[in-house]
Amino acid sequence: MMYQYFVKIVPTIYVKTDGEVVKTNQFSVTRHEKVANGLIGDQGLPGVFVLYELSPMMVKFTEKQRSFTHFLTGVCAIIGGVFTVAGLIDSFIYHSARVIQKKIELGKAS
Repeated sequence: MMYQYFVKIVPTIYVKTDGEVVKTNQFSVTRHEKVANGLIGDQGLPGVFVLYELSPMMVKFTEKQRSFTHFLTGVCAIIGGVFTVAGLIDSFIYHSARVIQKKIELGKAS
C-alpha cells in the first residue's frame, strides 16, 4: 500500500482586543492511499509519504469591538429588510386577490 499525506501549513497571527498577540499555524491534511506493489513503475513504491506545503502568505486575525451604533445600524437594516419583504408579499397577495375578484365578477372564473 502507498499512503500519501499532503500537509498545508499557513502561519497565523491572532491579535486579541487586549493587545495579546498569539503566533500559531493553521494546517490541513489530505490523505490518499492506493495499492502499490512496486513491480509496475507507474503505480509507485509502497510506503508512507508526507508532503509539506508551507504557505508564503500569513493570515492575521484582529479582534475588534464594534460600537453600539454599528449594532443599532445592523438591527435597523434587518428590520427594514423584513418590512420590505412583507410589503412585497402583501402587494402580491392584494393584486392577486383583485385579479381573481374581477374574474369572478365577469363570470370567467372556473
